[in-house]
Amino acid sequence: MSTQTMDPGARVPDESALFARYHATRDAAVRDQLIERFLPLARSIALRFSSRRDTLEDLLQVATIGLINAVDRFDPDRGVAFSTYAVPTISGEIKRYFRDRTWSVRPPRALQELALRVDAAVIELSEDMRAPTLAELACKLDEPQELVLEALHAHHARYAVSMQAQLGSDDDGVARLEDRIGFDDDSYEMAEERVVLERLLRMVTDRDRRVLRMHFELDMTQREIGDVLGVSQMQVSRIIRHALQRMRLGAARSEELLVKA
Repeated sequence: MSTQTMDPGARVPDESALFARYHATRDAAVRDQLIERFLPLARSIALRFSSRRDTLEDLLQVATIGLINAVDRFDPDRGVAFSTYAVPTISGEIKRYFRDRTWSVRPPRALQELALRVDAAVIELSEDMRAPTLAELACKLDEPQELVLEALHAHHARYAVSMQAQLGSDDDGVARLEDRIGFDDDSYEMAEERVVLERLLRMVTDRDRRVLRMHFELDMTQREIGDVLGVSQMQVSRIIRHALQRMRLGAARSEELLVKA
């Protein structure tokens, strides 16, 4: 925006005269005067949406863009005050910024918009250093408590935290987030073993698989298994031994094929 030196004694044009002149001429200098005149309005709206995680400087820039759009699109012939038109225009620009630029994981748009309304309501209701309750937020927004709670949960998806983020210091130096949440997961190895076991079990009969399951998974004795199947304990031992032998042979052949490949 260009700047002009004004005579301190000169009469400042009123709002309606400036808008009438700009609407008729599209004079850039008049446009700059209007933008500068309503910058406090844009700032007040940006402050309404600000929080600890959103830098005020970014919000002021977005609000200024909304103000410029409002000045360019405002029609003074409609007979409404500029502020009546500008407030929703600037607020809408900030909401679009939040919706399109600040979400790390994007929930449905309706939930995004409700989360923004919840944020604004929290700021408005946070008086006497007390956070508003879920019931108070639901009443303020005229929304069911379940939806407000879902919006509060969705709010956490707006920001991503780096695994390298510093959390302070420990005995060995600087503590990072990855140091607190990382751990060895044995499930990966177990998953691979289950896949191999499933393939090897296809090499034995249905009865063999049933006996192996009762013995190794259900921890039943050979006598108990024999009672279930109506066979002797010696027969159960023979079934288990032969089934394991076939599975070992199958595993050995698979290893040979892998080596040859």
